[in-house]
Amino acid sequence: MDIDFDQVIQLQHLDSEIHNLTAILEGIPRVSQDIDRKIQAGSQAVAEAKEKMAHNQKKRRDLEAEVKDIKGQIAKYKRQLNDVKTNKEYTSLLREIEESQHKVDDIEEEIIAEMLVADDIEEEIRVAALKQDQEEQNHLKEKRALEQKAKEMEERRAKLSEERKVILPLIPPDVMRLYEAISLKKGGIALSPVLGDFCAMCHMRIRPQMLNEIRDKSKIILCENCGRVLYWPAKPEPPKTE
Repeated sequence: MDIDFDQVIQLQHLDSEIHNLTAILEGIPRVSQDIDRKIQAGSQAVAEAKEKMAHNQKKRRDLEAEVKDIKGQIAKYKRQLNDVKTNKEYTSLLREIEESQHKVDDIEEEIIAEMLVADDIEEEIRVAALKQDQEEQNHLKEKRALEQKAKEMEERRAKLSEERKVILPLIPPDVMRLYEAISLKKGGIALSPVLGDFCAMCHMRIRPQMLNEIRDKSKIILCENCGRVLYWPAKPEPPKTE
């Protein structure tokens, strides 16, 4: 009896596309998470620059407080000059005042240097914030496109699943059991077209007698190498690999 492979071939096409769609859809959450990490990385760069500014500001406040303390000590030394009794005490106070003033000068130079650093950090914050905004807009656009793609693929998969339900009752139960068993073992590909005199999936040469039986469609023929169901395509199909 002739075996009608058309429904099984159609089922294989549906299952292959459903399998591919499912694989892509399962990878979309990871891609979405990668986009979120990129957005977070941009925010982190701005946060790090602002942290540098906060550290710079604290350092300047500490230096300014130190200058204030030393100037207070200098004022105290100057008041004491009026009360000293000897030249030695007077000279010692002048030396303390001079050394303290040198410290003030050094610290004030350091404050100026930190102020220049602050200018650089402000520019760093501005550039990082601008870059973050631009990249975030691009990433959000990319994420919206990804979500739209996922929606379309979900709809396509649902449509294919409905088509599959229509085909299933048309396939004999014994053929269906064989199809499912091979599909499970062979990564979802249970059928292989014959190209010339070769199995398209594993490229094994098919014996002439088997070729005649495949053409006759009188029974199901399995590839002696890969174990898939062989069929004679109505039109030439591009070669596939295992």
